[in-house]
Amino acid sequence: MSSEEALGSTITDWLFVNSWWLLLPFIMLLVVVAFIVAFVLLLYMISPLISPKPLKLNGAHVVVTGGSSGIGKSIAMECYRQGAFITLVARDEAKLLQAKKEVETFAINDKQVVLCISVDVASDYNQVESVIKQAQEKLGPVDMLVNCAGMSISGKFEEIEVDRFKKMMEVNYLGSVYPTRAVITTMKERRMGRIMFVSSQAGQIGLFGYTAYSPSKFALRGLAESLQMEIKPYNIYVTVAYPPDTDTPGLAEENKTKPLETKLISETSGVCQPEQVAKIVVRDAVQGNFNSSVGPDGYMLAALACGMSPVTSITEGLQQIVTMGLFRTIALFYLGSFDSIVRRCMIQREQSKAADKRE
Repeated sequence: MSSEEALGSTITDWLFVNSWWLLLPFIMLLVVVAFIVAFVLLLYMISPLISPKPLKLNGAHVVVTGGSSGIGKSIAMECYRQGAFITLVARDEAKLLQAKKEVETFAINDKQVVLCISVDVASDYNQVESVIKQAQEKLGPVDMLVNCAGMSISGKFEEIEVDRFKKMMEVNYLGSVYPTRAVITTMKERRMGRIMFVSSQAGQIGLFGYTAYSPSKFALRGLAESLQMEIKPYNIYVTVAYPPDTDTPGLAEENKTKPLETKLISETSGVCQPEQVAKIVVRDAVQGNFNSSVGPDGYMLAALACGMSPVTSITEGLQQIVTMGLFRTIALFYLGSFDSIVRRCMIQREQSKAADKRE
């Protein structure tokens, strides 16, 4: 073999060997893509086995605490519109009777009933258990419980009276524990049911001014996650709703004492109507979805805060996996903006104080 032929053969061998190295990343990419496609197809094949069967509201008994106004009343209207029997629970009897009249206008048949019960769901468990029993005797076992009773206060940590922290936990947390505890045994016996906890976006992210409110709403998620693991084998599904600022009497009352920083941060997202929120959260509860969010901001927060929370939809899980990095990047800009708002307000306040002293 001539030296030229030997050199040509060597070059050919070198190109052949190195071409495999050049192709290796593409081959690995194809293998990864094939694995992902196969994994997704497998998940979709088994998804009917793990997704809950939707609850039919027509003829169902739905109990709504905090049902005399705001989101609670709108949820009652939405369920009644779909044929449910409603028990409204709240403290103010006059507001309850007015809400009853409004809900009844959405009836789709003559058999539907709206029952009103006046009780403080956060004060005494035995009393709550008693009124829930009365409701079940009149309208049948509870098919869906909506825990919407709650209140909100905002202010700087050191300016909020200490007893208000206790009040927040009693109303927003125990006010959901008690009704849930009262219906859970019957739901287990029947091996069916839905339980909704109406939290807040302030139950996903802690913000300036909500040192009393946010913890009471964060607590609902811990309760919901633990409870879902206990009752899922009984075909009972929990939904945690995270509505944004919503145009309700509660928000109007909160705005009277809301710090400037909190107002400016809240203005970065819009205000929803309670009817819009009700449609979304009722749909998610009926489907058995664990998380229920409203709007683009809500969707992003739900993905960011999902952590170890359960999923009842393969699509939901895949979306969380795919969008986590992007949403975290966007969230960092939001957090930077919030910190900037707080700093500007502090500087303006200090400058104002200095100007007052000079005068």
